[in-house]
Amino acid sequence: MFAARRDGPAAQACARGQRPFLQGCQYPGIKGDLRMDSIFFYRPPEAAGPADGPLKGMNIAIQPNVSAAGWPTDAGSNALARFVALEDATVVERLRQAGASICGSTRMSEFGFGLDGSRAGEAIKRNAADAELVLDLMGESRLAASAAAVCGFKPSYGLVSRFGLIGLIPSMECCGILSGSLKNIREILKAIAGPDERDFSLPDETTPDFSPQNIDPGKTIVGIIKEAQGLWPAGQESLYRAAIETLGDAGLTVKELSLPDFPLFLPVHRIVGAVEASSCTGRYDSVRYGVRVPGAKNWNEMYLASRGAAFGPLLKSYLFQGAFFQFERYDAYEDACRIRARLVTGMQRLAAQADFWAILVESGGPAAPASLGDTYAQFALTAYANVAGLPALYLPPAQGRPHPGVQLSGPRLSDARLLALGEHLLNARRGGNA
Repeated sequence: MFAARRDGPAAQACARGQRPFLQGCQYPGIKGDLRMDSIFFYRPPEAAGPADGPLKGMNIAIQPNVSAAGWPTDAGSNALARFVALEDATVVERLRQAGASICGSTRMSEFGFGLDGSRAGEAIKRNAADAELVLDLMGESRLAASAAAVCGFKPSYGLVSRFGLIGLIPSMECCGILSGSLKNIREILKAIAGPDERDFSLPDETTPDFSPQNIDPGKTIVGIIKEAQGLWPAGQESLYRAAIETLGDAGLTVKELSLPDFPLFLPVHRIVGAVEASSCTGRYDSVRYGVRVPGAKNWNEMYLASRGAAFGPLLKSYLFQGAFFQFERYDAYEDACRIRARLVTGMQRLAAQADFWAILVESGGPAAPASLGDTYAQFALTAYANVAGLPALYLPPAQGRPHPGVQLSGPRLSDARLLALGEHLLNARRGGNA
């Protein structure tokens, strides 16, 4: 997180109300379009990248929680009203070095939590961008891809630097990639992955080789976790089974697996994630940066009033929950951490039984949530990958097929092979086999 200067352009910007209703907000000293259209929050006047590089000619959108020097970067929250990034995030820096053009930042939910108010994927759907970076906290990149009928990829945790990302749940979030092309996703991942001395959370590991690979379908086992099937929407079981059949049609061996603890991924995410979010947002105190409510009589009153105005109702509920577990029921938080370790071990055991796993995701994207519980319910089939730090890939159904899309995942750092599996499935469709 970069500190904002109170004597710079960000401090002189307009006072902001609720973000979805703001139109035409002016940031003095910032050039570009801040009209808040239906997709983009900000578009720079000139987005051209370097002349050469593997991503030459590719237009990539980001969200305003990804720092780009001189761009308004409020993470969709009033807590960071008027914040302007002072330097590029590592992912932005590497994309530009690879020749990509950063074409703008799209509207997003508050701090990327859920998809309420997010327009992730729509720039790709409307041909305004070739790809988009989306912070994935519990499956946002994959559900956004589902809503836009494009491909969505969440890398293994620790593979892509988080330096310059305004996050919320440090141990579970990572930078997801959306695109209509798996080749684009592969090339973007190849450009942004790897060690970064500015991100101390990255493990000291060798970066995988992202060169195109071939999958031998006859020797590839895809596991279907039995307990995940219990989370399918009622009345749609036949459609979900039809989606599983497409894996066999592509020549893959489909095998049923069991992980009795699978339903625990969601409550573990909810407890651990809430505690991390509560701790992480403590920095937004209106002193160092963020919105400051005028008229306070003393420091304490200013702090309480500003914190109250900083966050929306959904995120406030989440932060209150986190504070409760942090200060009142820390034993429950410790239990959740122990269960998380058990879940990670359970997924490692499944890796000995299958090369990959398929966990289906409903096509069309989620409806607007009415509560924190509704928000989490939308991610019941995606949060596991964030809890365990696994790579996950969403593939939309073939055009005209009513069944849900397929979410594939594999062991940590199997990202290149997972993308190869996705390419095999898409090629099988084009050949009329799936």
